[in-house]
Amino acid sequence: MKSTLLAFVSLLFVSCLSDNEASKPVDYTVQNEKEIVDYIEKNKLTATKTDSGLYYVVNEAGTGAQPTASSNVTVAYKGYFTNGNVFDQSNAAGISFGLNQVIKGWTEGIPYFKEGGNGILLIPSHLGYGSNGSGPIPGGSVLIFDVKLIKVN
Repeated sequence: MKSTLLAFVSLLFVSCLSDNEASKPVDYTVQNEKEIVDYIEKNKLTATKTDSGLYYVVNEAGTGAQPTASSNVTVAYKGYFTNGNVFDQSNAAGISFGLNQVIKGWTEGIPYFKEGGNGILLIPSHLGYGSNGSGPIPGGSVLIFDVKLIKVN
């Protein structure tokens, strides 16, 4: 009886440990960096890296107003993974939102463009959906967005 009770208590203890371990965020920084650098090399992109780890490519800078991190903007975009699988896309008219209401990679990245500008944001998971993910986006995912800044509203 004692050994059965001890085994039961041990099982509860171990299962509590594994639950706690599962809830800890995973650091994908090194893995994401390699994935982004490999993608840039494979696609022969000229990208700039920011201090936060965001990479961006300006294809056209644009000539209109330049947003700030708190601006409301209209952006047309296509979001996909480094393997090319698309997870989200707007229509050509784009969507409007506040840059303080989206993932950190967008809040930081969109202000590198002026109205009419376009390019690519390569976003490591810590500036996206982190280690938990969201909807069709698994935790730890690098996100790539082709973006066109249509308007600063």
